Amino acid sequence: MPSADRLDHTVLNVKFNLDTAATLFGKLGFTLTPRGYHSHGSMNQLMMFGTDYLELIGIPEGKTIERKDLQDAPIGINGIVFKALNVDDIYARLQSARFDGDPPKAFHRPVNIKDGQRDAKFRTVTVRSGIFPGGRVYYCEHSTPELVWRPEWQSHANGVISMQEFVTVARDADGEAERFSTLLDTEPEIDPNGARCVTLDGCRITVLTFDQYSDRYGKLASIMGGRDAIFGAVVFATKDLSMLNDLLGDLDGVVTHFHSDRTVIRLDAFDAVLEFVNNKAGKLSRDISA
Repeated sequence: MPSADRLDHTVLNVKFNLDTAATLFGKLGFTLTPRGYHSHGSMNQLMMFGTDYLELIGIPEGKTIERKDLQDAPIGINGIVFKALNVDDIYARLQSARFDGDPPKAFHRPVNIKDGQRDAKFRTVTVRSGIFPGGRVYYCEHSTPELVWRPEWQSHANGVISMQEFVTVARDADGEAERFSTLLDTEPEIDPNGARCVTLDGCRITVLTFDQYSDRYGKLASIMGGRDAIFGAVVFATKDLSMLNDLLGDLDGVVTHFHSDRTVIRLDAFDAVLEFVNNKAGKLSRDISA
């Protein structure tokens, strides 16, 4: 396997509450794309950064969709997605690792730009359910990236420029780290705080035990609730943390903890922990102390 895997996007499942979620993220200083409607029934709005993005994915009220994976999943951080040049090649990799599920699937969604309406086209292949019990892990091949990464959507009032870390929490943290390292063909490491991590180009996946997760996020941490694993947080790099902090007031359903080098917020309605760190030099933050 090549070692050039990169983060494509992360997914927050909001189910029937896309209106509420989009309004909230707008108040947090994100620029959201217009709503999109997938050919297999789901709908979304995106927050585009330099090479990655955060996706709010929802289900239209009163409609039957082909996305059983969304309907059955809990609300919250639900997916991590890696870039694929060719999902057929990725599927062969997954078969070799015995991580394969369904064969690659193709879908599209209309996008309105100044030249008119065009279809953004995608092919995806997903790691078999249960390999990563915290949520969905898959690869996305963009046939029309110019319809997704557009300059008018890539500037944010909160200064966010990328996602630099994805935090997953597992009862079997060693096994979780090993599975990610197998998937991404890289060796897991132990950081100075004792957390297991798998480093990608521009991002890292941090695997925490339950205790490490609680130590890092305190009362803002999601409740495990008997689950073996969860996707516990997304960490955003900002040009200037004060750009975000200036936007945070008394927002309903948002709990905020300010630190000297980071800001952590919890979105109660979506059981989501978001962390923001200064990253003017593009370096990974290693400080996970509360």
